[in-house]
Amino acid sequence: MNIVNIIEEIEKVDGEIYERLSPRRSAMKDFYNMGKKVALAAMPMALGSMFTKAYGQSTPSDVTATLNFALTLEYLEYHFYNHAVANASAIALSGAALTAITTIRDHEKAHVALLAGALGSAAIPVKAYTDFDYTAKGTFPNVFSDYGTFLAVAQAFEDTGVRAYKGQATVLKGNAVLTTALQIHSVEARHAAHIRYMRAASGVSIKPWISLGPGGSSNDSGVPAADPVYAGENNTSQANINIVGINGNTGITAAAAAECFDEPLAKADVLTIAGLFIK
Repeated sequence: MNIVNIIEEIEKVDGEIYERLSPRRSAMKDFYNMGKKVALAAMPMALGSMFTKAYGQSTPSDVTATLNFALTLEYLEYHFYNHAVANASAIALSGAALTAITTIRDHEKAHVALLAGALGSAAIPVKAYTDFDYTAKGTFPNVFSDYGTFLAVAQAFEDTGVRAYKGQATVLKGNAVLTTALQIHSVEARHAAHIRYMRAASGVSIKPWISLGPGGSSNDSGVPAADPVYAGENNTSQANINIVGINGNTGITAAAAAECFDEPLAKADVLTIAGLFIK
């Protein structure tokens, strides 16, 4: 276990990690030097203790459950992109597309490291690629052999992740890890937008954000099986105020009102969606 590499991965998604661990980088260097002398068997305990101090002396059970929930989703995404990169030729991934997917894969790896480190011994067991079924029990049999299908599933994953993090913000409110969760949330949103950009570049008529699809549905992925991912995204009211035509502005249509706001997704709904891919 290389502590230095883990910290560097975490720094990609939490730029304040050094300040959380110690007010001085010199102290961290001392820790690294000490870590090289610690027995390998003691490393997990030492690392868990370090992150406990960084992210709070104690973690409420509901926060722990939320972080493990997020960690499961990050494992799901990491293995999805990692397998795609390893089998790029089968999906026709190359050039800029392969570079983008590799970058997203690396981001998800850093998210896993951060969440697992923050949880310490309370983290769920490590999830392997074989713990997931990316065909969604046969719904997407060509997910790793067809570029279009791969991107459609990637879009559903990213849009789910964005809404899932938003849905758990109230649970994390008041806890130090909320900042970290929001930092991951914003990166997932950028992933979602870029995947949509890639789909548009391949000829799919789609916007960089969730928009109303046929029949007023918010599922603009073109995949009916993804309906649960977009449930409620066609909402046109906020804070009990109807946004459509507000203040006499006829330019704010139902489609525009729905696109202007992103809705949270309840944990139970996310688990239903993820359940399609978890063995």
